[in-house]
Amino acid sequence: MTKDEHIAYWLAESDKDLVVMHSMFANGHYTWALFVGHLALEKSLKALFAARIDIQVPRVHHLLKIARDCGIMLTGEQEDFLLEVTAYNTKARYPDYKQSFARKATRDYTSSKLERIKEMQLWIKSHVSEQ
Repeated sequence: MTKDEHIAYWLAESDKDLVVMHSMFANGHYTWALFVGHLALEKSLKALFAARIDIQVPRVHHLLKIARDCGIMLTGEQEDFLLEVTAYNTKARYPDYKQSFARKATRDYTSSKLERIKEMQLWIKSHVSEQ
């Protein structure tokens, strides 16, 4: 695959994950919606990495690390949010976190976080298109 094809792949996958995220939310699967939101941001950051650094994207899931490796300038609030969303990767899957996370992930909480995930994904994608 060419560099442009790699970038397009990661962006398309990120967009698909946003659709799945909203579907999970609509069906009341709030923790899984947040987990898939993490995937959407991870894949948009990997598109940015492919655009700026190398098509061999890192096989890590830590959003802030990927963002920093891309050289993207983040505010403190954006860094904190990427750290928070990175935690969804673990909290939605592992039993020792899942129950307490499910109590926190109410409809209102999840809705507000999903809106921020969508905004962050668009912001990251805007940096990909600058390349």
